[in-house]
Amino acid sequence: MTDGMQNTEAAEQSDVKTSTPDERLKALEAESDIAADYLEELLDIADLDGDIDMDIDGDRAAVSIVGAELNNLVGENGKVLEALQELTRLAVYRETGERSRLMLDVSNYRANRKAELEEVGRKAVEEAKATGEPVRLDAMTPFERKVVHDVVAAAGLTSESEGEEPRRRVVVQPS
Repeated sequence: MTDGMQNTEAAEQSDVKTSTPDERLKALEAESDIAADYLEELLDIADLDGDIDMDIDGDRAAVSIVGAELNNLVGENGKVLEALQELTRLAVYRETGERSRLMLDVSNYRANRKAELEEVGRKAVEEAKATGEPVRLDAMTPFERKVVHDVVAAAGLTSESEGEEPRRRVVVQPS
């Protein structure tokens, strides 16, 4: 990592630490508003009907688009959703000058996928405990890996990511 990248990360971390909870909440609400405006414009351009819900989920803004015919915004295995999320984060960055960790969901795809991944994580934990061997899962997106890492940690085991994008995967270690 270059010194410039380290300094930028240190500055971002210090900004988060020095802002008050009220200031951080207002910043997340502003992110949500910017994202919602961007997505509403996108829906208008694409002539798609959808409602936009905004929320704060822990330490990140969460925006959801709900509607009947939005599968094209999800794409195969959520690939279009991932790209749309990155574009939305860029729109927020353009307006605020701050990197966003905004989470976007379309038609509850992420919520449903999270439930599936939690089950994958539980099964991997059971297998690692039963066999005493590491369990290597299929390649996943960063969002998907985080869900599995959280399940593994909650079960008292450890996990790590290995490989390079887009073939990065979770490895669950036995106890």
